[in-house]
Amino acid sequence: MSRLDLFINRMVSQRACLNHAAKLTQGMAGPVFELGLGNGRTYHHMCEIMPDRDIYVFERAVASHPDSTPPDDRVFLGDVFETLPRAYERFGATASLIHADLGGHNAEKNDVFAREISPLIAPLMAEGGLMVSSDRMYFDDLREIALPDDAIPGRCFIYKR
Repeated sequence: MSRLDLFINRMVSQRACLNHAAKLTQGMAGPVFELGLGNGRTYHHMCEIMPDRDIYVFERAVASHPDSTPPDDRVFLGDVFETLPRAYERFGATASLIHADLGGHNAEKNDVFAREISPLIAPLMAEGGLMVSSDRMYFDDLREIALPDDAIPGRCFIYKR
């Protein structure tokens, strides 16, 4: 499969899984977390499908498109290994939805990173909360759930507390 096809499958799956997760968590209180802003396309989509939800972004440095840049008071700047514990101190286990697209182009490195970051993500999740990730994650207390029909297996994952 070409790299273009892999990218398209990831984007289609990401949109399908975020739309699905937004519907499944729409009645929940608690913040939504976007781990990794990049250009801001996913954040912008999340704002569109969840206009009444508080969405916080975790990023090393904001470099997004101006239309996709969160307000300063909704950004945790710095290394995610430092900002996730700070978010836990502030919010506790209240996140209704967490989305992560933090990996790069090296599958082996992505897997190592997922194993390291999973223990920092799990404590933030509210009961019934969902985690959508572009990489397989490693949780002891969250379970993987079925993808929506319009997602491509292996290109996105959803976990539930």
